Amino acid sequence: MRVVVPFDPRDPKTRLDAVLGESERGEFARVMLADVVEAIRSTDTTPEVLTPTHIEVSGATTLVDDRPLSRAVNAVLNASAEPVAVVMADLPMLTPAACSRLFEASGEVVLARGTGGGTNALVNRHPDFRVDYHGASYLDHLDIAERCGASVTRFDSYLFGVDVDEPDDLQEVLLHGRGRSDEWLRDAGFRLETGDGRATVKRRREPDDMTTVRT
Repeated sequence: MRVVVPFDPRDPKTRLDAVLGESERGEFARVMLADVVEAIRSTDTTPEVLTPTHIEVSGATTLVDDRPLSRAVNAVLNASAEPVAVVMADLPMLTPAACSRLFEASGEVVLARGTGGGTNALVNRHPDFRVDYHGASYLDHLDIAERCGASVTRFDSYLFGVDVDEPDDLQEVLLHGRGRSDEWLRDAGFRLETGDGRATVKRRREPDDMTTVRT
């Protein structure tokens, strides 16, 4: 099975700009990618990072395609005679066990839904299934699979479900992460604040300055 990880290093994670500077966003995106690559490699699979511009990624090969995401992924599906898994690069809580369960799940099309309705990962074993990443792509992919006659497995997984796009998502990484991304956030001054209610995230910018990230 080929495992493809789309990643665009150009101005990533803009919705985190309220809590991270431009260079920090780029660094954090690369750290999350490293966590995803490590989890996949631990299943004895070398992932291919699908990127619009050449980058060096430890533990992975790179496949350069500057077309929009859906067209670039579909080009891989068109060219592959073997099953293809597509795993997004902003899933820093992934574990090898979770990846193995996805790759081994039965069904011609396996879909892992994100909390916002996107498709955070999939496995394709059907010759006619193609992706369409826009909006609530999970629903679109269910429809595409039905139209091409592919059997579908809905893969429910918290670790695949939480992708990091918004400041609120950082809380989940600090609560459940065990990799580089969790360490990076803590080194950058982010901390969980727990009281009688729901946990919040704060960032210590100066020794005595705590800035609330999530309330």
